Parts: sequence; structure tokens; C-alpha cells
Amino acid sequence: MVTTHLQSSLFDGVEDIGLRPLAGVERTTLGLGAWIDVLPGWLTGADELFQELVAAVPWHAERRQMYERVVDVPRLLCHYAEGVELPHPVLDEAREELGAYYAEELGEPFRTAGLCYYRDGEDSVAWHGDRIGRGRSQDTMVAILSVGEPRVLALRPRDGGGPAVRRSLGHGDLIVMGGSCQRTWDHAIPKTARGAGPRISIQFRPRGVL
Repeated sequence: MVTTHLQSSLFDGVEDIGLRPLAGVERTTLGLGAWIDVLPGWLTGADELFQELVAAVPWHAERRQMYERVVDVPRLLCHYAEGVELPHPVLDEAREELGAYYAEELGEPFRTAGLCYYRDGEDSVAWHGDRIGRGRSQDTMVAILSVGEPRVLALRPRDGGGPAVRRSLGHGDLIVMGGSCQRTWDHAIPKTARGAGPRISIQFRPRGVL
């Protein structure tokens, strides 16, 4: 059984679960052909959605080979393949609106959704890029909607040069990583000892981007 201890936002919980207009997205050019778009508070009622996802999603843990031993992946996961019903209608709406907004740049719709549940500050994901699929060789986009308490998403150039970029995301915030970002930059959710509360990220991807 999954339990949560979410500290509600002072600005959330007064509106129904829904989406604000995508107007106001702010783009930051990272370099090397990569960029990020950020829109704080795109989703309203984010804390309520967080609670519904905790209860409704069939979360599972994974184990991975790490050098000479098998270790637990420090977060819970669930993947929704193309054509599979998402756990809340607002996520279908978000995927459609993102596809329409980025249609000219992306040239294809977002197809899949991956959910990650970071239960506390010990849950994390190491530096990586989504390069298993087409992101290894092509420009693409990954859109991430965050609900629950904020956690830092850090980005740094893959070759190690240049400073890292850090964005605190939660309570309905949106970030979109685009251009060459998956090839030329890595991203991570670092561990934190500051008593971080739970967060869920919903990642929308085009077909063949993993």
C-alpha cells in the first residue's frame, strides 16, 4: 500500500482539476541546440490530482543491475503505452493540448505517458538523457507535468562543460525539454536531505522516444 504525506500548496486546492492556457510559456535556450520551456502552475487542482494518482495508478518498483549487484530503483513507476487509457481525463487533455501547441515544432503528437512517483527526498533519478529511442539521433521533445511537492530537476551539458541549470517543479508546473536536449544535455532528480515531500511526474513523449 502506498501512503503519502503531501504538504498542500497555499495556492492550490481552491480550483477544480483542469488546465490553464499554455500562453505564458517561457523558453530558455540552453545551448548546443537544446532548450527548455517552463510554465508554473499550468495544472489547477494539482494536489487533488496527486492524491488521485497515488490511489489509482498501479505503481510498481523495479530492480536494475548496478555493477556486480542488483539494486532497487529509488522511485515507483508506471508506463502507459500508446493507445492505453490514462489514469485521469485531465492527462489526456494535457497530452492533446501539448500536441497542438508544439505541432509546428515537433511535427507529431505526444503518444505515451510515463509516471514516476518520488515518495521522499531519498527517491531520485541519476543523470541521464532519453536516448534509448529516437532521441539518440534526432531532435525531439519530452514534456513533464509535476504534481505534489516541488523537487529540483537539474540539467547539465552531456560533455560536462558549462554550469548546471536547476528548476524546482511541483504543484502543477510544466517543463518541456526540446531540440537536442536529450542528446546534448543530461537531466536528473537529485536526492535531498531537506525533508522533501512526495512528487509525481508525468512525462509525455512522442512515439519511439524512451
